[in-house]
Amino acid sequence: MKHNYHIHGMTCNGCRSHVEEILSKVEGVTAATVNLEKAEATIEMEAHIPLKNFEQALQNDGGRYGIHNVGEQPHQEEKKQEKPQGKGTGTFYCPMHCEGDKTYDKAGDCPVCGMDLVEEQNLSTGTSEQWTCPMHPEVVKDEAGDCPICGMDLVPMEADISAEEKSYKKLAKKFWIAVAFTLPIFLIAMSEMVTNNPLYDIMEQKNWNWIQFGLSIPVVFYATWMFFERAYRSIKTWNLNMFTLIGIGAGVAWLFSVFGMFFPDFFPAEFKTESGAVHVYFEAATVILTLVLMGQLLEARAHSKTNSAVKELLKLAPNKAIKVVDGEEIEVSIDKIVLNDILKVKPGEKIPVDGSLTEGETNIDESMITGEPIPVSKTVGDKVSSGTINGNQSFLMKAEKVGSDTLLSQIIHLVNDASRSRAPIQNLADKVSGYFVPVVVLIAAITFAVWVFWGPEPAYVYALVNAIAVLIIACPCALGLATPMSVMVGVGKGAQNGVLIKNAEALEKLDKVDTLIIDKTGTITEGKPTVETVGAFGDDFTQEKVLQYIVALNTNSEHPLAAATVKYGKEQKSKQIKSEGFSAVTGKGVEGNVDGTKVALGNPEMMAYAEAIITSEMEESALAFQKQGKTVSYLAVAKEVVGYVVIGDKIKATTANAIKELQDKGISVIMLTGDNHATAQAVASELKLTDFKASMLPEDKLKVVEKLQNEGKVVAMAGDGINDAPALAKSDVGIAMGTGTDVAIESAMITLVKGDLQGIVKAQHLSHAVMKNIKQNLFFALVYNTLGVPVAAGVLFPFFGILLSPMIAALAMSFSSVSVIANALRLRNIKI
Repeated sequence: MKHNYHIHGMTCNGCRSHVEEILSKVEGVTAATVNLEKAEATIEMEAHIPLKNFEQALQNDGGRYGIHNVGEQPHQEEKKQEKPQGKGTGTFYCPMHCEGDKTYDKAGDCPVCGMDLVEEQNLSTGTSEQWTCPMHPEVVKDEAGDCPICGMDLVPMEADISAEEKSYKKLAKKFWIAVAFTLPIFLIAMSEMVTNNPLYDIMEQKNWNWIQFGLSIPVVFYATWMFFERAYRSIKTWNLNMFTLIGIGAGVAWLFSVFGMFFPDFFPAEFKTESGAVHVYFEAATVILTLVLMGQLLEARAHSKTNSAVKELLKLAPNKAIKVVDGEEIEVSIDKIVLNDILKVKPGEKIPVDGSLTEGETNIDESMITGEPIPVSKTVGDKVSSGTINGNQSFLMKAEKVGSDTLLSQIIHLVNDASRSRAPIQNLADKVSGYFVPVVVLIAAITFAVWVFWGPEPAYVYALVNAIAVLIIACPCALGLATPMSVMVGVGKGAQNGVLIKNAEALEKLDKVDTLIIDKTGTITEGKPTVETVGAFGDDFTQEKVLQYIVALNTNSEHPLAAATVKYGKEQKSKQIKSEGFSAVTGKGVEGNVDGTKVALGNPEMMAYAEAIITSEMEESALAFQKQGKTVSYLAVAKEVVGYVVIGDKIKATTANAIKELQDKGISVIMLTGDNHATAQAVASELKLTDFKASMLPEDKLKVVEKLQNEGKVVAMAGDGINDAPALAKSDVGIAMGTGTDVAIESAMITLVKGDLQGIVKAQHLSHAVMKNIKQNLFFALVYNTLGVPVAAGVLFPFFGILLSPMIAALAMSFSSVSVIANALRLRNIKI
């Protein structure tokens, strides 16, 4: 039998999988699946299981989650336990994404894996510079001036130190304290290997043991106490992780030593030295903890470099701008700019917000946004983006997008979101990690038993040391970091080259794509159509009158072809006529009322929709233009075709090379266009495309995608218009041109800022490099643990007499995570 229940308290995929696991373990349950979006669990059971059994199972886990029948309200006590966890509004997240994209409001450590939370890099509302008085720091102003208290000139405030830097400095302080106390412990312990140890001339060994004990206290209870806190919490919540192993291993060594000092008579002779003192392991415990702390320190510094791409993007945002008010230039803070403000940008300055030129012309360096090194020429009406750099001429611009709406801000937001997303390949690491710690603890116990029964004397000493080495060398973190680190660096690298990745899944899927579907207008072509000619049929309508009707109808449309006709009408100083009842017919054209008459404009399908007949003579007139790759739209007035407009759109300079590169990689490229067959044939011939389809409506494109997927193809779709949105959403990887519509961009998994097919080549290179890097990391982490644990257990001892000291194991473990991050950082230097 099968029952559905409502689950509350879940906030992410991590919660979902955890609840699913808890419910699956309830006696009598054969299967349990949990849907995060619906907050529902579907449970299959052999016989009816009371609801209280599931409630108890979730309560035993800590009461974070609750369960009740669908349609019922949770019990009052459950409501009290339930906390509004949500995604949070904070900017701290776990680098291993243990709880999916959940964020936290303040710095700390992850409640699942224990690792330090990382601060998200973002454009804040406080990007503007603030000023303060050196004598009265309580005085804070948004602009320069003098202190209202003492009259001194205000000085710029220093930027607050980041949480990342604070965490690093705190770790560094603790590390050097740990080193200061661990080093003498290590020297005292190592002196036992010296013949006629001179330290024993000062005092006997048991007294030196007390010195080691005293020196170890600051290391254990201050510098590295956080490791034991995390270990305790991990066992309490049963989220076993790296700190579980460290806490058990180092804790056992230290507690054993303390117990041996206070109760030496409890231990047999084999645990004691010649002087009668019990062997102590203060040096092993403190050196292990100090080395792990060093690993955390190195990891923090290396991790700070993984989001360097976002930091570089943040540097692009200027603090100030020059606002023009009634002809006067006023310097204002960036957050004081509002829509429609007129701003002046001087040579070499960064453009403060998104907008368009209202006066002047210049060249803009957009390489930081698009990845293209060649400056782009801009004139009146052209768009400019925040963070790009002006050339050697001043200009005026109108602010059209400010704050979080600017392209730069949205890129940073997208990169942050994508960096926290999970790639499907990470499921392998998650499955291994789920069993990792219990298996390692079991291996450590077996190691202890084997050495006790079959090891040389002193067997118990060997058993203890090797068991600790097994616990310490195992590193689940290297496995957990393998995927997220590569994704974070890869997504940042893409953003620097104009390739915006919405999530990690897109990166993984793109590497498997074997079929690419591309639209024509705005994807293959520049998307900047121009009217080449206007024609009339019959004697009732002149070319001028046809143009007037076309402009009147298209004034209400946002389509690029419509904008081209309106612009042409203005250039021709065409008389303006009012239109009413405008509506767009997706994939066909537009219609409305002009001078009280029903008017339609569009392709042959639109004419059929308007019940207007296109004669063979009309088709022949249009065919000559279509064979040149031009688009022809017909105009129908009162159900009669009276004219046409011919629109040309140049093929982008990079299109042919990009298509060839993709084909050389074995990717099949198919063009789907709403244009007629003759126009599509002309474009396909020029680009040497053998596979294309013309007169495609949005639903037709969608059907082609579905057909290819049913044939086992992995399909990517690239487009820029509303017509492309359904196919973009259905494809395995949707790729939107950044020059296109918001609907297309929202439907896609990848957005190309510059909006040309060369960006797809870059994205494919990036995808391949990231997936290769992830596999390298996973291979290293798996092999490291597979080889390291047996060596620590002592498998080489019978053959070569080699044993691995717990201190060497700690050093190896500390560098394993750092090595994974270092390998991921290599992605910063790849060429895409």
